[in-house]
Amino acid sequence: MKISDLRELLKDKRVAEEINKHLWIESQKAGYSIGFERATDEWLRLYAAEWMKYHQPEKYNMLKDKKKR
Repeated sequence: MKISDLRELLKDKRVAEEINKHLWIESQKAGYSIGFERATDEWLRLYAAEWMKYHQPEKYNMLKDKKKR
């Protein structure tokens, strides 16, 4: 995904909620706060594509089609 696509995705409140959940879970595992920046980076790398595929299938398919070209 391009930076502009990621910025657009981060505007969605549901994504912020998911990142906060990831922050909490991973901080609990680590025994300390991993920080919002790390949680955001990890969530985008690990879960953003699947989240988009489920919650925004039209946008996901459009981005996928762009990649093929």
